[in-house]
Amino acid sequence: MDRTNPPRKNDRATPAEFADWLRDQLERRGYDLRPRGGGQTRFAADSGIGQASISRMLRGQGAPETRVLEALSETLDLPLAEVLVAAGILTRDVLLAIRQQTPRTDPLTPEAAANELGITDPQGVELFVSFTETLRKQRAANGGDHAAEN
Repeated sequence: MDRTNPPRKNDRATPAEFADWLRDQLERRGYDLRPRGGGQTRFAADSGIGQASISRMLRGQGAPETRVLEALSETLDLPLAEVLVAAGILTRDVLLAIRQQTPRTDPLTPEAAANELGITDPQGVELFVSFTETLRKQRAANGGDHAAEN
């Protein structure tokens, strides 16, 4: 299965591009997205995402919340990072920088990390901070040590 996003490197994906990407991902997995096809309803049930949210994403309207992107990642069996790139939260360059970054010696706040990654749009910063808090909570719930390091 092809898990790649559109070949964009420095540009953030637009809501319309995310809609196209999501439609492709759903159709590849057998969700019939034609009118009366039942695919949106079935995916809503499978993912736990509200049908109205799915409809908005497929129409390219608005930015989905972090919890919705996480549910997409889990249900579609895709790395969350790929979903964040597809949704325009991260660029491929930012994702690469995150993956290649050396460990820091001083603690970094999510807001400072967003700034260092070039995420300056207030909505993008809010989504990034929310995403990092979700990851911290998951790691702590799973018994992970040092959840705030690196």
